[in-house]
Amino acid sequence: MKIHLPNSVWIGNIDHFLKTIDNSDETCLEISSHEEWVSVHPVVLSMVVALGKKILGLNGKIRFQKMTAKSSHYLERMEVFSLLRLDSEIKITKHDSTGRFIPIQIITNSQELDRFITEIIPLIHKEPDKVDPLKYVITELVRNVLEHAHTEQGAVVSAQYYEKSNTIRLGIADTGIGLKESLKIYAPKDNINAISLALTPGVTGTTKSIGGTGENAGAGLFFIKSIAKFNRDFFMIYSGDAMYKLLKNPKHKNIKLIADPLQEHCSYSANYPHWQGTVVGIDICLNDHSQFTELLDLIRNFYRDVRKQKTKEKFKRPRFI
Repeated sequence: MKIHLPNSVWIGNIDHFLKTIDNSDETCLEISSHEEWVSVHPVVLSMVVALGKKILGLNGKIRFQKMTAKSSHYLERMEVFSLLRLDSEIKITKHDSTGRFIPIQIITNSQELDRFITEIIPLIHKEPDKVDPLKYVITELVRNVLEHAHTEQGAVVSAQYYEKSNTIRLGIADTGIGLKESLKIYAPKDNINAISLALTPGVTGTTKSIGGTGENAGAGLFFIKSIAKFNRDFFMIYSGDAMYKLLKNPKHKNIKLIADPLQEHCSYSANYPHWQGTVVGIDICLNDHSQFTELLDLIRNFYRDVRKQKTKEKFKRPRFI
């Protein structure tokens, strides 16, 4: 495998970066970078580490071309080199990251997920009633990997807060079975269809029943896409040979929730190098406005109802003495 970190990669221009990934050799991962400067979205770092952990799990080798760019310090602080068991020879002073960024983490169980959610709360920079809805959907995104991806490497997550734009950028990547396989009870015809199903509210690989179950509501991806839409931010999901990207809605256009993701202002294609697993990238602007507040209220009420239903089902279960 080969992956090159160019001068700049964000969700808006991530298409070219994805198409340069070479996944022809799974016995080795070669990583190169721009000579002068590398500025990338956290989702790119999550992808690099997810690929690296996969290679290491197969007893393969990782070669990281020595970085000459000053931004190599950023990769060192985000724990890229240590997670890939590489000695960068870069010496830095680690300052407290609270409220600024979360170094890349690998989540394999609920305890690690709880710890990640605890760390992401300061990044949101909002009062508790507005933190909770974002916490809910991020929790479900990572839980999707733990429950459905079937990968020993877990979910690779990273996040950063950008003060100038008041935005959180979040990346989650795994090298599991991918959406097409995890949603096989719906018999998706291709990876675009699988992504479309995954973004449809109420769809979950746990059951074909509309609305999911008390354990899995099948709404995390739909809500996280909706948050990006209402804030006119970017969102992307990549699985198999397909990538779906929500584009920024024009400012003059009224925004409303749409169940069918392919009817959104978006782009999608199935001509990308095959990614064994799923990648999700999201930008979340935290600026207050009426539609964003209404959506957060909707999410909060939705997950409150889900928890109530889950508790109700728990106490309805027969008990044997």
